[in-house]
Amino acid sequence: MTESNEQARFLTGSLTQHIVTMSLTSAVGFMALFFVDLVDMLFISMLGIDELAAAIGFAGSILFMTTSISIGMAIAGGAMVARSLGENRPERAAELLTHVLIVGVVFATVIAAIIYSNLFALTGLIGASGETQELAVSYLKILIPTMPILLVGIVCSAALRGHGAARLSMTVALVAGVVNAVLDPIFIFALDMGLDGAAWASAISRVSMAVTGVWFITRRYGGFSRLSFPALGRDLKVIAAIAIPAILANVAAPIGVAYVTKAASQYGEAAVAGMAIIGRVTPIAFALIFAMSGSLGPIIGQNFGAGLHDRVRQAFNKSVVLIVLYVIPVVILLYFLRAAIADMFSAEGVARDLIFLFCGPLSLAWIFNGIIFVGNASYNNLGHPFYSTWVNWSRNTLGIIPFVYFGSQYWGVEGVLIGQMAGGVFAAIGSYILAQYVMKKAESGQIISPVEPVFVKHRRSFKILHNRR
Repeated sequence: MTESNEQARFLTGSLTQHIVTMSLTSAVGFMALFFVDLVDMLFISMLGIDELAAAIGFAGSILFMTTSISIGMAIAGGAMVARSLGENRPERAAELLTHVLIVGVVFATVIAAIIYSNLFALTGLIGASGETQELAVSYLKILIPTMPILLVGIVCSAALRGHGAARLSMTVALVAGVVNAVLDPIFIFALDMGLDGAAWASAISRVSMAVTGVWFITRRYGGFSRLSFPALGRDLKVIAAIAIPAILANVAAPIGVAYVTKAASQYGEAAVAGMAIIGRVTPIAFALIFAMSGSLGPIIGQNFGAGLHDRVRQAFNKSVVLIVLYVIPVVILLYFLRAAIADMFSAEGVARDLIFLFCGPLSLAWIFNGIIFVGNASYNNLGHPFYSTWVNWSRNTLGIIPFVYFGSQYWGVEGVLIGQMAGGVFAAIGSYILAQYVMKKAESGQIISPVEPVFVKHRRSFKILHNRR
């Protein structure tokens, strides 16, 4: 690898090692990020009030949407940074990151204002009512205004992964997790702030995440470019080409979760609490799956930018194998820990039944969710981001609504969970076939990077270097 392109570290070396290293370090970061929600649920459960746990469940559905929007923008930022580095243009990577952050913060501010103004309508739409709804709205009023801050942290973390700095990206999320874990018991118990205390702890952790991400980008990778409105206007189309479909794709998941939450609410607050607990255990247990999507993106992006299509295909196929090898032992572990998990959250009755159902063979369905995730990574980094939109919306509408509806008709509240998991099988099969099609198009030269016109001489030089190695 040439000295001038030393930041494009994924163009050579073992792909398995790159995927494992990036995924493991990113998984730790994801666990820290989602640990924030898990800690909130754990401490609130200690108060022994069902309405509080259910309120977090309802609020979580709304927050999932705001987080998904931020992740969608981060996908755009990470993909463009990785491609620019693959094309040996680090200055362009910094400029694109700057423009993604500006556009993202403006967009997040507008969305946060709209959601904040309609909190009662939105929580009511997913089944919240009475005191539980009041608690959920109070919680959201504290966290929704921090949406732009969260976006900055998530986008900077994705940009660090685009540079191949997996450990720094992990540290960004770890800082947020540690801050939240320390502040939660202080605010909830010592200051007797209850659910609002959990919200304030999360808000401060988001600030710490954003500050850490900006610090690393500034200190390690030259920071950001100067603001130029003509340059920003020029890049709006480039950003929108990836960000819009990525955001639409990510928003599909909270829409599906909102439907599942509403379906569960018919069976009482204990059912909502049980689903909320599962929703917080899932990203911890399957953190590597969540991380692999973001980790695979820079690897595919850099190699696509350099024209190394054989490595793109190998990276995708190796990721699918790693998903299977990871999920099976995790499912076995969940099965043996199911009672301990339920006890940790003081879950009884319906909530406990749901946890036991999830922590068993049913969670093997995460193999199929993992295939969808790595499929999305390939679309977003191979010039077809709208494919991830189609797949995700299919998964979270046709792959959830009929399955959950008929599942609840046959098996009650447990059928809600069964239906939610079962629908992913068909979406995964379609996603895998579509990913193979996209990679074939890329290999035949039918796809070029939307970041800039193709720089043929760079691609040829990387191919020659790769062949020599």
